[in-house]
Amino acid sequence: MLSTIWFSDEKVFTVVSPTNLQNDRVYAASGTKKKQLPAERLLRTRSTFSRSVMVSVAVSTLGRTDLFFVDLGTKVNGQYHRDILLRQQLLPAIRGLSGDFFTFQQDNAPAHRARDTVHLLTHETPDFITPALWPANIPDLNPVDYQIWGKLQECVYCSQIRDVDQLKSRLIEEWEHCHQVVIDEAVRQWPPRLQACVRAHGGHFEHRL
Repeated sequence: MLSTIWFSDEKVFTVVSPTNLQNDRVYAASGTKKKQLPAERLLRTRSTFSRSVMVSVAVSTLGRTDLFFVDLGTKVNGQYHRDILLRQQLLPAIRGLSGDFFTFQQDNAPAHRARDTVHLLTHETPDFITPALWPANIPDLNPVDYQIWGKLQECVYCSQIRDVDQLKSRLIEEWEHCHQVVIDEAVRQWPPRLQACVRAHGGHFEHRL
């Protein structure tokens, strides 16, 4: 049943607000190079590198877990995903909210589809959507990815962020204020998206919704 599925995902948030480079425009005479323009005429300046944090979360119509932060500098390989994110964080939190009857979902990232990860989920969850049943590289089928991260990002970057500590505090604060109705609406979109994906034979389908 849809109400028992827990959708999970990870995302990197940067201190500097993400921008769309294609939206940056400056009107100047044809042939003018960027370096020839006064600095005050540029719409935005940005550093080439921004400090960041990676967070992991799981949501369902039954509730949502806390945001779990990956330790700075840690590479999220299969072992870290299993031992920390799954065993210590996500799965205990999900059981605490829904008991021992639920279906766990994750995408087809390498750490997720690793043989040891599949073995772990086979033995430590009541049910899970296997990598064989989950299309590769289709974020449009994960409610966290196609809606919830975007909503959270809008709130987090409503004002400038100073550093990583403030970024983490802002993420925690805005996640606490995220209403369950936002999650419920995202999950309700999942069945129609599955149907659209089937009609598109696994291809892009956003334009068909």
